[in-house]
Amino acid sequence: MAKNNITKIITVFGTSKAKSGDSVFEIAETLGRLLAENGFTLANGGYGGTMLAGAKGAVEAGGTVIGVTCTAFKRGKANEYVTKEISTASLEQRLGKLIELGDAYIVLAGGTGTLLELADVWEHKNKGFANADKPIILIGAFWRPLLEMMAAADADSVLHVEHAETAENAIDLLKSAF
Repeated sequence: MAKNNITKIITVFGTSKAKSGDSVFEIAETLGRLLAENGFTLANGGYGGTMLAGAKGAVEAGGTVIGVTCTAFKRGKANEYVTKEISTASLEQRLGKLIELGDAYIVLAGGTGTLLELADVWEHKNKGFANADKPIILIGAFWRPLLEMMAAADADSVLHVEHAETAENAIDLLKSAF
């Protein structure tokens, strides 16, 4: 996965509300493990939910996790699996840093924060701006209704994202992209 000995960083977006035992938590943990096993570095928001699960999976597989936190949240420090924390002052700076770090983006189920993250990277790719060459992969059935709605409104827009049913499928898409 390394080009010129540079490890690809995969930014993963997803819900902070997931708990151990939730399917999205389990998917995130598997994804983190698979990213590490395939030589990728994981970047995420560094707190709980899917961020914790992905970080746990990656670190337990010997990987590196960059957690981009935000002092405006007043949540304290990053989860215990983050190997490198980058602290930002605002939500906009946090999202900007996560986007800047990513060589690709994987989006798990989530709420309005995850939707904001997806919309930002998707629109930049859709318009051919920054990040236009970076893959965006949505995992699972959660995003399918949004993809269908967007296809009805702008058929070309859905050409800029890929859909994977599982974490394993997402890794296959990443490996083919790089």
